[in-house]
Amino acid sequence: MLQTLRDKTSGWIATVILGLLIIPFALVGLQDYLVQRGESHVAQIDVPPKWWSSAPTWWPVSTVWDQEQITVDEFRTRFEQARQRARTEQGESFDARAFESADNKRAILDAMIDERLQAIAARRSGMVVSDELVRREIQRIPAFQVDGKFNPERYQLALASQAPAQTPRAFEALVRESLEQSTVATGLASSSFATASELERLIRLLGEQRAVSLVSIPPVIDTAAVSASEIEAWYRKNPASFRAPETVTLEFVELDAAKLAAPAVADEAALRRRYEEEKTRYAAQEERLASHILVRVPEGASAAVDKAAQAKAAQLAAQARAPGGDFAALARANSDDTGSKASGGDLGWVSKGTMVGPFEDALFRMKAGEVSEPVKTDFGWHVIQLREAKAGAQQPFEQVREALVVQQAQADRERAFNDLSSRLVDLVYKNPTSLAPAARELKLPVQTVGPVTRDSAQGILAIPAVKRAAFSETLIQDGTVSDPIELGPNRTALIRVAAHAPAQTRPLAQVRDQVIAAVRNDRARRAARERSQALLKRLQAGESLDAVAAASGLAPPTRIPALPRGAPLGAEGVADAVFAAAAPASGASTPGVHVVADGSAVLFTVDAVTPGDAAQMPPGQRDMLRQQVEQLRADGEIRSIISGLRKRFRIDVVEANL
Repeated sequence: MLQTLRDKTSGWIATVILGLLIIPFALVGLQDYLVQRGESHVAQIDVPPKWWSSAPTWWPVSTVWDQEQITVDEFRTRFEQARQRARTEQGESFDARAFESADNKRAILDAMIDERLQAIAARRSGMVVSDELVRREIQRIPAFQVDGKFNPERYQLALASQAPAQTPRAFEALVRESLEQSTVATGLASSSFATASELERLIRLLGEQRAVSLVSIPPVIDTAAVSASEIEAWYRKNPASFRAPETVTLEFVELDAAKLAAPAVADEAALRRRYEEEKTRYAAQEERLASHILVRVPEGASAAVDKAAQAKAAQLAAQARAPGGDFAALARANSDDTGSKASGGDLGWVSKGTMVGPFEDALFRMKAGEVSEPVKTDFGWHVIQLREAKAGAQQPFEQVREALVVQQAQADRERAFNDLSSRLVDLVYKNPTSLAPAARELKLPVQTVGPVTRDSAQGILAIPAVKRAAFSETLIQDGTVSDPIELGPNRTALIRVAAHAPAQTRPLAQVRDQVIAAVRNDRARRAARERSQALLKRLQAGESLDAVAAASGLAPPTRIPALPRGAPLGAEGVADAVFAAAAPASGASTPGVHVVADGSAVLFTVDAVTPGDAAQMPPGQRDMLRQQVEQLRADGEIRSIISGLRKRFRIDVVEANL
C-alpha cells in the first residue's frame, strides 16, 4: 500500500498540484500561512502614490500604494478623551453604556479618518508645518503662560503632570500632527469669501417683511359614531400609540454617612498622631526668588553646538558674578527664554515640584545672592541667580488642634460608613437574590418604589446611575442585587428589580376610548383639510379673503402690515407657510393655507413683500454675517474635499478592534 501511495504522489498530476501550491506561497510568503496575525489597527487608508494618482488597486500595482494606519492605541486614546469630555459636559446624566455604542465608536473613528485625510491632502499638496509654526502654536496655549506670556518652566511642569508624562519632543509631534490635520481646513476658512451681491441678497431675505391677512378656521368637532370595524382597523394600524411603557419595581437599601450616629470625639493621643502624620499639610513650603538666563540648545543639536552653548552660559555666569555685574541686564540681552527675558529673567517665587529636576536641584542648593554655574535641562543651559530664600514654617499642634478635631471626626464617620458598606456588600454576596436578610442583620430598612418607567425622575430614580442599573438586562434577567451605586458623597444604594413588565401593546379593551378619540381626531383633521383646501381654491379663483370669510361664517381677516421673518405667528408652522409662499405680483395677493395639528387651520394671503435694506444693517452685524457665510462655505468645501478623498482612497475599517 505504501508503494502505491508513493507512485501516485510522484506522477505528473502531483507535480502540477505542487506547482499550484507554490504560487500563493511565493506571492504572499509562507509565514502568512503559518502565523496567526492579529490586526493592530482600527483603520487603514491606502493612498495611491503622488506620481501615479490613478494607480489601480489590483496586485501587483497595489504594492506601490502608500498606507496610513490609525492604531488601536490611537483610537482608544481619542475615545477615552471623548468619554471624559462627555462625562464633564453631561454630568450625572452621562450614560456610559450608551456612549459605548457601536454607532458612537464609528462616529469618533470617522472623525479621526477625516482628520488623517486632511493631513494626507496637505502633504500631497506640498504643505509643510515649520518648527517656528509649532513653537508659536505651543506658546499661544494658555496653560503654558504666566501673566499672558509663555513660560518654559510652566510648559515643562504641565507636560510632566500628564498621565503618562510627556516629553517636549512628543508634545511637539502631537502639535505638528494637529496642525497638519487642520492646515487644509484653516486655509479654506482663511481664503473663503462672500461677494457683496451674495451678502446683499442674503440681507434682503433675512430682513424681509411681509404684509399678510389671516383668517382662523376652527377645528371640526367630530361626534359621529365610530364603528367596530373602524376601531379594530385603527388599533391594528397604530399599535405604537397604545403601548404600555416598560416598568420596574425596585427594592433598595440606602446608606448615607450623614445619617449615621456621630462618632465619639477623638482623644488627645489620636489627634497628636494625626498631626504627626500630616505635618506637611501645616507647613509653609520653602521658596526661592529666582532669575535665570537660558541659552537654548536646538533639538537634535550636535555635541559641538551643545558645547558652544555651555561655554556661552559659563561666560554669562562669570559676567554676572563679576563686580558690578547686572544679571537682569544680561538676561534681557542674552536669554532665549521669551517668557522671562523682558523682565530680566525673573521667575518669581519658586517652590519645590514646580521646576524640572536639574534646575530645581541646583536652585535649592544655592545660597541667597549666588549665581550658579551652567545647569543643563532639555531646554538648554541655564544660569541661575538666587535673589532671596524663604524657609518653610511649621504650625504648632495647638494652633491647628480644632481643625484636627474636625478632620478626625470626618475620617471616623467615613470609616464607619465604609465599614458598614463593606459588611452590607459581604452579606449581599452570600445571598445575592435578596436584600432583606442583609438589611435585617444590619438593621437597615428595605425601601420600595414602583412600578416606574424610564421617564421617572423622582426620589432615587432622579439619579441617572440608578435608572441605568434598574433597567439593565443583568438586574432584570437575574433578579440579583446591584453593586453599590454612588448617589453622592458618602451616600450609596444597592437596588434589586423586584418586578419587571416589558413594553407591550395594551389590549384593545383597555384603550378602546383612546382609539375612538383618535379615529374622531383623524376624521376631524381630514375634514379640516378638505374644507381649508376648498376655501383656498376660492381664493385662487379670484375671491377676496374678506368675501370668503364672510360667506363661510368666519371672523374677518386679521391684518399684519409688516411681519418680520422669524417672528412667531400663532400656531407652529404658520409663519413658515407664510414665508414659503411666493411673493405676490404687483396689485395681487398670494393665497395659502396651513392646517394645524389640532385640526384647526389658517387661511392667509401674502399682500406685499418688503425686502430687507442692506444700508440699515450696522457694519458690525454685516461683518458678522459675512464671517458666518464664509465659515459655512469653508465647511461645505472641506466636506466636499473629504468626500472626494474618501472616494479616491481605499479605507478599510477593522470593526472587531473598535
